[in-house]
Amino acid sequence: MKIDILYEDEYILALDKPSGLLVHADGRSKEPTLVDWINENYPDLKGVGEEQTLQSGEKVRRPGIVHRLDKETSGVIIVAKTKEAHQFFKEQFKSRNVEKIYNAVVWGNFNPSISLRAGEISGVINKPIGKSAGDFRRWSAEHGAKGEMREAVTEYKVLAQRSFSEVGLAQGEASENKLAYLEIRPKTGRTHQIRVHLKSISHPVVCDKLYAPNKICDEKECLGFNRMALHALSIKLELPNHTHIKIESPLPPEFERAQKLLKNG
Repeated sequence: MKIDILYEDEYILALDKPSGLLVHADGRSKEPTLVDWINENYPDLKGVGEEQTLQSGEKVRRPGIVHRLDKETSGVIIVAKTKEAHQFFKEQFKSRNVEKIYNAVVWGNFNPSISLRAGEISGVINKPIGKSAGDFRRWSAEHGAKGEMREAVTEYKVLAQRSFSEVGLAQGEASENKLAYLEIRPKTGRTHQIRVHLKSISHPVVCDKLYAPNKICDEKECLGFNRMALHALSIKLELPNHTHIKIESPLPPEFERAQKLLKNG
C-alpha cells in the first residue's frame, strides 16, 4: 500500500491515511492495516505504544499510534517514534492541548439565524456521548443512550452550502436535496464523536453508512463521494523539544470539487 509521509523528525511520524484503510486490526477483518505498513517500514516502532484489547478479547499492538481515525476517514494521523514521545503526545491529547481540524460534507443546510457573528454560520455541539441502545457498533448523543455518558464538545463552521438543484444534480426528497461543507474542530476525542454529534443535529455526514444508513450514497447524487465525506485536515501540537508545529493533509480531489461546487455552483 502507498502511504504518504506528511512530516517526520526524531519524535514523530505524521502519515496521510487514505479512506478505506483500518488503523489497526479489529478482530473481524483480515485486510491490511496502517499498523501493517508501520511494522514493515518502521520495525523499530513495534515496542512503542500500548496494547489494545479488542471486543473479541484479542490483544493487538499499536506501534506508536497516539490517536485513531475511523476506517473511512482520511487525513493526518500521528505516530510517536519513541516511548517518551508517545507518553508526551498522549498527555497532550488527554489535556486537550492538541488542535484538530476536520472537513466534512453533510446533509442539509444550516439556518443563518444561528450565526455567531455577521456573515458566518457556526455553532457548538455540547452533548455527552454513550453507547447506542439499538446497535453495538454505534455511539449516541440521543436520549436513551446507555452506559457512561462522557463529555463531548464539537465546534463547527459552515464554509459553503447549497441545494442539489442549484448545483445541477438530480432532484431528491426535500430533506435530502441540500448539502453543506463544514470546518469542524472537536474539543474532545470520543469514538465517532464528529459523526455522532452531526447526526444528533440532523446533519449526518454524507455516505456515513453506519449513522445515516437510509441516506443515498451515490457519486452522481453526492458530489462525487462514494466514501464517507470526513477528512482530518490538520493537527497542531507541541513536540518534546517545545516546538509547536501544524501538520496538514492535502484535501482529496472529491473534497476540493465539493467545496468549489457548493461555493460557486
